[in-house]
Amino acid sequence: MKPIMNRLAVVALISALPISWAAAKGDYPTQPIRLLVGYAPGGSVDIVAREYAQHLSKLVGQSVVVENRGGASGTIAGQTVARAKPDGHTLFFTASPTVTVTPAIQETPFDPIADFQPISSVVTYTNVLLVNANSPYSTMQDLVEDAKANPGQLTYGSSGVGASNHLTGELLQDNAEVELTHIPYKGNAPAQADLIADRITMLFDLNTTAKAQVDGGKVKALAVTSGTRNPMFKDVPTMVEAGYPDYVFDGWLGLLAPSDVSEDVVKTLSEATNKIVNDKDFRARMEDSGYTLIESSPEQLAARIAEEGEQFRDLAERANLRQE
Repeated sequence: MKPIMNRLAVVALISALPISWAAAKGDYPTQPIRLLVGYAPGGSVDIVAREYAQHLSKLVGQSVVVENRGGASGTIAGQTVARAKPDGHTLFFTASPTVTVTPAIQETPFDPIADFQPISSVVTYTNVLLVNANSPYSTMQDLVEDAKANPGQLTYGSSGVGASNHLTGELLQDNAEVELTHIPYKGNAPAQADLIADRITMLFDLNTTAKAQVDGGKVKALAVTSGTRNPMFKDVPTMVEAGYPDYVFDGWLGLLAPSDVSEDVVKTLSEATNKIVNDKDFRARMEDSGYTLIESSPEQLAARIAEEGEQFRDLAERANLRQE
């Protein structure tokens, strides 16, 4: 009798233990998940990816390991995922320009539509147009009027050809009908340093990295590129409010999988990601960093990638930005 009672006790104990949400959903995942990031450790995308990975690991019951494959505007990491076994154990945590902007400007080792299965966006971010603290421009009207009076004399920096702050500069030229001179840098930090040193006229910077410089009085913010005002810059108008109704740019960070991944894996990851987006601690950390949380379905993210890709292809063609 005693052995039977012991076995019953063990069964009862196991039944009482908490099981992971993923275990209740099915067999996936069966091993650790590799989450590839196309940028260096410590950057804005990497920081969000690592926070996301911690939450995903708790939900799926497997470790989620972030791997940084920097270089080529994130396309090296994208290529690795596109060619990976489509079992859901190799995923791509990316910033939107890698799959919407870069393919519009140059050849990439993947097709952003055919080679990936979108899962969900996680956060959105905006760019903010900055000028030097001693700049004569206090409004977008000031800047645009001077740009029209002096074609090609005003300069804008970027973190490189094809970067989001390059394309937002092109969008300004397109919408305001002005001619600016683009100064590409090898990264955002040197561009920001030259703006502070008054060597360039303006810079579209991420709201997350611009905040400290604005608060420190080193630069001035003239407008944000999002459709609505950014909580970090409540007193700064949007480009729409500044008089450019067609000027809206919201970048996003999100999750993609190889294209042939199963529907069950897509469903599991999509549901898990939306749980993370709505997690109180995750939301607080992201909002404190200047991001806006966004919940989306795989279909919604796929539509966004297609729409934004077409927008930037059209812009690249008009501005003759295509590089072969």
